[in-house]
Amino acid sequence: MPVRFADLAGRRVAVWGYGREGRAALGALRQRLPGLAVTLWCRPDEADPARAAYPHAHIVAQAPVAADLAAFDWVIKSPGISAYRPEIDAARSAGTRFTSGTALWFGARADARVAAVTGTKGKSTTSALLAHLARAAGWRTALAGNIGLPLLDLLDGDAALWVIELSSFQTGEAGPVELALITNLFEEHLDWHGTVERYRSDKLRLADVARTLLVNAGQPVLLQATAAHPQRHVFGDTGGWHVRDDALWRAGRRVLERALLPLPGLHNAHNACAALAAFERLGGDALEVAPALARFRGLPHRLQRLGEREGLLWVDDSISTTPEATRAALQSLAGRPAGLILGGHDRGLDWTDFARWLAVHAPACTIAQGAGAARIAAALQAQGLAPLRAPDLEAAVALARRHTPAGGAVLLSPGAPSFDQFRDYAERGRAFARWAGFDPAQIGEIAGLGVA
Repeated sequence: MPVRFADLAGRRVAVWGYGREGRAALGALRQRLPGLAVTLWCRPDEADPARAAYPHAHIVAQAPVAADLAAFDWVIKSPGISAYRPEIDAARSAGTRFTSGTALWFGARADARVAAVTGTKGKSTTSALLAHLARAAGWRTALAGNIGLPLLDLLDGDAALWVIELSSFQTGEAGPVELALITNLFEEHLDWHGTVERYRSDKLRLADVARTLLVNAGQPVLLQATAAHPQRHVFGDTGGWHVRDDALWRAGRRVLERALLPLPGLHNAHNACAALAAFERLGGDALEVAPALARFRGLPHRLQRLGEREGLLWVDDSISTTPEATRAALQSLAGRPAGLILGGHDRGLDWTDFARWLAVHAPACTIAQGAGAARIAAALQAQGLAPLRAPDLEAAVALARRHTPAGGAVLLSPGAPSFDQFRDYAERGRAFARWAGFDPAQIGEIAGLGVA
């Protein structure tokens, strides 16, 4: 729920985590509460940069235990730290309150017109597509949140529309929103939420604060879970924006050919329909601005075609952290022989359904790598597949280079998070590009962040 900066004034306040969100929180506290004493808990390697950037803060180069947390009135927690950790429960029982950059922004910007986007997959692309459409219509639009720009970095931003991507770690922190868009709902982030049921419940908390709710008509579990919302609408059905016959349709009107979309894969065509439906619900003329989708610039590490090397196409889909995303990535290659690289941090996901599907749609070779390799390989082997094994991504790239047929594609679509070997998916994607023989600096950054 939203929290005001005034609620923190004169209180004992700590920031937990020195990633993008933690740095944004420190900066916002310095701006809004300049005399407030703040403690920061960070990793040892982050301590010196933190002291240099935020000399007003007391830096503790280790993670807090329950007693440390209980010594504060408020703790601003980074999203990646699970809210269900036992030390947090213990500190709450002692009276400590936990909040986030998302909650502080909503507390400070009750005036903002917000379209919030979440979902297991596709939320970043859909958010960027919605912002692109709004800007094409001449609306001054902010694009921020989980997509790569903390909301607190735009605390005083001026926009007619705020398109905010929220992860399942953030959905419970949002305040009232004009429109909430949920792209889909699969199994993910069990290491943070603990159970599938809690993941879904946390994700769907965004619906509780949405005046208008837009959900995927192709997902029965999502339709059932949101049926009671008084202003629920859908995308993906034949009465509205949907994909049919290699085109985007608005009910019975053929609007835009899929070939004009600069995004590969059927799933991205569905993302485009979600964005068009959202823009329409916000009062925009979606039919008029739909041609602007042809000018959209795709996000890096999302089925990004790096180019050809040694007779192979190299595709970076490092953002893929679920088996469902990997399935969509393989389908986007349209039958081209593929060397598929799977694996990374092991979150305990069940790969059985994916393995059954892969047994029918087997690529030229499959390499399981990283901390989750054993679990993935076991699921594939149970379906009669024979995956190759690699200890890490670098070794997996070497295997893919040797075993992918000439004219095929090497696809990094891991279906798992990166932090068994890398800081985040972007670092993993850049490493993949380097080992494939490309300049990682040419991959680029997410376009359109901020206010424009």
